[in-house]
Parts: sequence; structure tokens; C-alpha cells
Amino acid sequence: MKISLVEPFYSGSHAIWADEFAHCSSHQVEILSLGGRHWKWRMHGGAVTLAQRFLEGGCEPDLILATDMLDLTTFLALTRQRTAETPAAIYFHENQLTYPWSPNDPNPVGQRAHYGFINYASTLAADAVLFNSSYHRDSFLGALPDFLKSFPDHNELHSLPVIAEKCQVLPLGLDLQHLDQLRPETAAAASSVPLILWNHRWEYDKNPDEFFQALFQLDAEGLDFEVAVLGESYRSQPPVFEEARQRLGRRLVHFGYVEKFEDYVGWLWRADILPVHSIHDFFGASVVQAVYCNCHPLLPMRLAYPEHLPASEHSRCFYSDFEDLLVRLRGLLINAKSGSMHAARTSVARYDWQAMAPRYDALLESLV
Repeated sequence: MKISLVEPFYSGSHAIWADEFAHCSSHQVEILSLGGRHWKWRMHGGAVTLAQRFLEGGCEPDLILATDMLDLTTFLALTRQRTAETPAAIYFHENQLTYPWSPNDPNPVGQRAHYGFINYASTLAADAVLFNSSYHRDSFLGALPDFLKSFPDHNELHSLPVIAEKCQVLPLGLDLQHLDQLRPETAAAASSVPLILWNHRWEYDKNPDEFFQALFQLDAEGLDFEVAVLGESYRSQPPVFEEARQRLGRRLVHFGYVEKFEDYVGWLWRADILPVHSIHDFFGASVVQAVYCNCHPLLPMRLAYPEHLPASEHSRCFYSDFEDLLVRLRGLLINAKSGSMHAARTSVARYDWQAMAPRYDALLESLV
């Protein structure tokens, strides 16, 4: 079977997912993409450019697999001479109805409606609507009624059960076995000082303020720990990162983006504790990677995180509020040992492409 994977924002985790699926799938997957920048313009205009390239390239796929950054309605309209009978699925890495809007964006209410409507219309045009987690699916479907009611008339609420019927959960596939291959030989001889890890983007939706406030408190108490701050940073970043660099200087064993993937993986294996405070995470690939590398997570009991770990691990890996987080983090630092992470690691191992690729292939083949 031939699949055209249409990705207007080919960068970061979107690009990795597309490349790895194309490599692991038993089907023939051709990626049609644009660079991962100017996300708003990609959602508006990317479909026009990619439709033209699709037609010029002579593509004749059995299935269109688009991502949420594509205006699928426009793409299908412009390629109807070739895709009129071709089924289409859309994969939601994120959505613009429930993704927290950046405080630096002007007129968030007015702008959000444009991009949310693109997502909504794309679900109407798709034959299958795929989400990377149950939380993501439920939050999107839960936001649709009020979103449609916000328009003056013809709210089309009757479309909601039609969309819901097409929705399925298809978790993110990850090359977790590659993390085993890159495990440093020295990982077993880790420092006796507990290492706390940050491995997310340096952006507001990952809630770095609360992460560092916890560390500032524990630092003031004189507890012994080190910190590795990884993740991609941007020209504009929350000011708390600079504050942390100043206040935690002696504790910082790394501070900044890691260019080489093997070095990034080395830090995952070396780290002991992963406190997570995110406002938003539809899946949480960085969390899954760290857990797979035996890092003890401290997670809020919300978003997609409860789906990743078995119920037997919830009592020691989830916290209820900031004070509970401090208590648990303090306890891990004092006791130094958190116990085996075997059950958590085994649970997230199901996201490896060896298990996920056959699921993707079977589901997509069923649409044709």
C-alpha cells in the first residue's frame, strides 16, 4: 500500500515521527513536507503549496495521512482530480482548540478561532481522526461544543457525533530500543548525588517557573542534588531560566540544548528524578523517553501522563499539588534510592515502533 504522509510543519518531533514511521512501516510511505517554521502560515497556506507539489509529483497513493497542521479540506479540494476516491486520515499531534495559547501572541481569542476551525473542518473531511492519547481525543471533543456555539448561527452541532465516531487513539511511536543501544557503559557507576532532569522545550507551556521554584526551595533547605537542564531554547524564553542559571549555578551540571542525540540519551540514563509540571502535554515523548531510561518521574495526575504508567505505579510517581511534589521530591533526595523502575519502563516500552508500527499499518490498511 502507498501512503502519502503530508506534513506542513516538518521539524522536531513531527519530523522524527514521520521519518520513523516511514522507516518502520511495511507500507510504502512518501513524505510530502514543508519546513517547520511560521506555524500559522503553514496552517493557512501550507495546503496550497503541498497540493501543488502533490499534483506535480504524480503521486497516486492509496491513502492520504495528514497531520493536524494541514488544512485537509483545502488540500483535498485542490487535489480532487486525483484524490476524489482516496481515503484520508488526519493525525493529531496537538490541536488548536485546547493547546494553551502563548501569552506573547496578540489577540489570542480572535486568532484561536481561525486555527481551531481549520482543525474542526479537517476532521469533517477526514475518514479517520487519530489522536496520540485518550486525553488528547477527549479534550478536543470536549472543547468542540462550546467552540461551535461561539459562532453566531448555523453552529452545526449535529456534526459532533459524526466526528466522534471517526476518532481513534493511536499513540505516538518512538524508537525506544535505540535508547538501549546508546546507553553509556558508565551509566551503572552514576554519581551518589541525585541528578534532577529537565528535558523539555524552554517554553511557557512546560511551566518552568514551578519546576525551578521547587528546586529553589530545596536548594534553600541545603539538600544535596545536581540539575541537568536540557531541551530546545528559543530567542524568547521564560526569564526563570536565567534566574535558575544564577541561583543554581553550582548545582548545574548541564544547562542548554544538547546537539548530539547520543549525548542527550546519555543524560537520560544518568538522571535520577524527573519532576514534571507542564501545563500542557498531549502525549509527553520526553517523559516517556526518561522513564524508559529508568528515571523516576514525578508527574501531575492529569493530561496524558496517567495513561503511560500502570495503576501500581501511580502512588509513587504522581503528585496532587505543589506541596505534595515538594514532599515527594524531598523524600527522593534524602533517601537517594527510589526503588526499581522496571514496571514503569515495561509499561512505556509498548510505544516502541516494533510494537506500534504493526498497529499503524493495520489501522491505516483498514481504511483502504
